[in-house]
Amino acid sequence: MASVSRKDAVGIEIRRAIILGRLKPGDKLTETQLATSLGVSRPTVREALNQLTREGLIVQEPYRGLRVADVTKEQIRDIAVARVGLDMLAIDAILADQTGRRMQIVEEGWEQFERYAFHPDPVVQHEAHLAFHRQIWAASENYLLLKLWPVTEAHITLAIAEDQTARDDPERAHRVHADLMVAIRTKDRDTIEAAFVAHTLTSAEELITLLGGEETQ
Repeated sequence: MASVSRKDAVGIEIRRAIILGRLKPGDKLTETQLATSLGVSRPTVREALNQLTREGLIVQEPYRGLRVADVTKEQIRDIAVARVGLDMLAIDAILADQTGRRMQIVEEGWEQFERYAFHPDPVVQHEAHLAFHRQIWAASENYLLLKLWPVTEAHITLAIAEDQTARDDPERAHRVHADLMVAIRTKDRDTIEAAFVAHTLTSAEELITLLGGEETQ
């Protein structure tokens, strides 16, 4: 925390609370309460909340204030569908690189994920998961994907937080991603797309079932 600004440190703590389920979708947030609990000034909290609002983790409604963004079953499904399309856009760019440099970037992302997949801190597991997917998009060197990532990451964070709360299963998470990496290494587009569908769409439907098929309030 010493290497980041006070505003970023506050943002990290709020994000951590969301990932761990201490702050749940729909929970209201107040500058005063957060400033007191985190031992910082209200302006610092305001800056952090504004950043998280831009990312999509926090929403602000007229006359109702700030709250943690909701994740409904429809949103979980919509995010999954969009992600498969965007992930395949990244894969097309990676496969088009004849030098293998972009594929090597993906391999480096996988090595990083494996290093922390079973870390005792679930937030570290979460960040390793996000970093792996971020690395796939980064490897594509696609301008639009790089610009879309921060907002996409926020929505993925909310979905993963729900998933980790519903089924804390690092073994499953590692297996699903290992299968995805095996598919990517084949360099066969159809095989890779099927793996992304299994990883993202199937996992989303499983999560919706675990949540009872009802919208999260």
